[in-house]
Formats: sequence, structure tokens, C-alpha cells
Amino acid sequence: MVWRDEHGKRLEDYPRPSVAVDTAVLTVDDGRLAVLLAGGALPGTFLHPGETLADAVLRSLRDKAGVVGRSPRQLRVFDKPSRDPRGWVLSVAHVDMVPVAELAAALTHGGVRLAPADDASVLVGLPYEQGEIVAAAVEAVRAEYRAEPDPSALLDEPFTLAELRGLHTAVLGEEPMRDTFRRYMEARLKSTGETTDGGRGRPSRTWRRMSAIPAAATRG
Repeated sequence: MVWRDEHGKRLEDYPRPSVAVDTAVLTVDDGRLAVLLAGGALPGTFLHPGETLADAVLRSLRDKAGVVGRSPRQLRVFDKPSRDPRGWVLSVAHVDMVPVAELAAALTHGGVRLAPADDASVLVGLPYEQGEIVAAAVEAVRAEYRAEPDPSALLDEPFTLAELRGLHTAVLGEEPMRDTFRRYMEARLKSTGETTDGGRGRPSRTWRRMSAIPAAATRG
């Protein structure tokens, strides 16, 4: 039996958009938030028949950028009808925050590079209005780092508050107030009870994240 709606139309009688996925892979490089580009664009692809969004994301990251072993999360859908000159294309955007060391192999692929993630001149040059995707991904990551010390586990443990503050400065694009930052973050960290050896200045207390970050959330 063929399904029909109240107007007698079948599902295929309605116009349907193509569905794509685009992933903003963010990292901290040289003290600044950066985004991974492959061939001058975000790694992305069209959804294949019978394929899940998650599988399409992993396929595009592997084939376009050489990135494997990750589990990007959905950001939101970008559905402006004019966003893609090729036709009516919905993009289900994803985001992942990755330690830069994990991108070393990917950056050896031709055309794969890191670009400043909050540079307007970079964002405006991305195709298919992907600059909007990057901007939304940046804001999502920054909101997480305003709330928690290191939700993407970019720092190796243990770390000092100075190292954590340096990471937040890179992610947020501005330097947090020292005392306010210390009070807020210490309540969300677990002290190791140890200090650095003071080889580069005064000894500093070292810390760990309050709870382990699930491997699936950070390493795929």
C-alpha cells in the first residue's frame, strides 16, 4: 500500500533538499583557536542512501582530511535556501574540539591546513556559507570553556592553573581575570597535592579534571 497524505500526494511528490554534513574541527594552535580546512573548506559530504549522519561525518573526515578516531557531535542544521549555489542543500553541521597533536597526521595531507577560527577574512572566504558554521562552532566551544575547566581534554594532566588559564585565553580570545578565574576553576578541579619543581619560576600546584572525560567523547 502506498502512503498518501490528505491531499492524495505521495512522499516523493514533494520537493526534497539534498542533505549534507559539514564538520568544524577546532583546536588550539600557536596560542589561538583554529579550524581545520581541507581544500579551502570544512570537511563535508552529501549523505549517501542508507547512511547515518554520523557515518557520513566520519567518512568525510577520513576521506577529505585524513582525520580518524573521532566522534564529532551535532551542532545544528543550516537551512538557508540560498546557502549553496548548486541547489537546495541542508547542512547538518557538526563540531569537534581536538588536541592539535592529534591532527599532525592529517596536516600532512595535501590541501589540509589550520586557519584562525575567529578571523573574519577567513570565514567570509569559505564556500556554502560555512563561515556561519565555524562561527556557531566557536561560540558553542567557548560557552563550554566558560563553564568548565577543560571539557575537551586539550591539556595533558596534571596541569597548572597558569597552563589552564593560557588555554582559556586561546579558546576565548581574551585573557580571563586572574583571581576570578582561579576561584571559579579551583572549585571544579581536583588537586594532585603536588607542585611543579620550580625549574621555570616558583613551584605551582598541579591539578586534574574533576572527573574523567569519557573516551568516546574525546578520542572517538
